[in-house]
Amino acid sequence: MFVTFLSFAKNRAAAPDFMAAHNEWIARGFADGVFHCVGTLQPEAGGAILAHGESRAAHDARIAADPFVVQGIVTAQTHEINARRTAPALDFLKAPA
Repeated sequence: MFVTFLSFAKNRAAAPDFMAAHNEWIARGFADGVFHCVGTLQPEAGGAILAHGESRAAHDARIAADPFVVQGIVTAQTHEINARRTAPALDFLKAPA
């Protein structure tokens, strides 16, 4: 499982120009079954993504293709989590024993 934090960067002012493309990119992540939660870091500091179901290399490539990353609107920092305990609804996130 991956948690990626998208922190606003130098080109933050360009966010409105690329918001539609960024939202389409997010929709693809959900459609591909990889994104499970996407939200805003508070207070308006960027965003966060909970993802599962692809390799680290594939996830890094997906994040690098985000129009916000490409345009320098955000910088991405990904953490890989080896989930050992979950609520029953999140059992699919558990790492193999």
